[in-house]
Amino acid sequence: MSDDMRRIKLTKITADLFKPFGDLLALKDKPDMIINQGMCGRHHNLANIEFDKGGKSGISLFNAEPRKLPYTLEMMERHPKGSQAFIPMYDQPFLVTVANDEGGKPAKPHAFLTEPYIGINFHKNVWHGVLTPLHSPGVFAVFDRIATDSNLEEHWFKKPFTIS
Repeated sequence: MSDDMRRIKLTKITADLFKPFGDLLALKDKPDMIINQGMCGRHHNLANIEFDKGGKSGISLFNAEPRKLPYTLEMMERHPKGSQAFIPMYDQPFLVTVANDEGGKPAKPHAFLTEPYIGINFHKNVWHGVLTPLHSPGVFAVFDRIATDSNLEEHWFKKPFTIS
């Protein structure tokens, strides 16, 4: 693959563009129901949370170091036994990198930039980059499968990609 092919242009994330890889966690145009004495709009069932047997759902907090653009993508990972949702705890956008599977390895990645207050849910077994905040603080609530067995596959590229 030529050096030009190893460059990935950052795209603003949308639900349609991200749909093959997961769910966008964002407010809908209109809430599904009004609750809490009419003071709260509930935007219901935004993600397909999947877990294989032998695990349970868990909520963790991640505190990731911010990265800078252009970003060098050296590795991608996937979780074959469960989905993984990332919800930023601050109003900062973050970088999301995903790829289709190509014979057990990630194909050429796609890079998306979220908007503030938008989270994402990676579907089970989807190749994705590591958590990549672009600003501090990089604190995220993470919903994923908790178990003692392995649920992580990594792929290191022979030659990294550059995202800008």
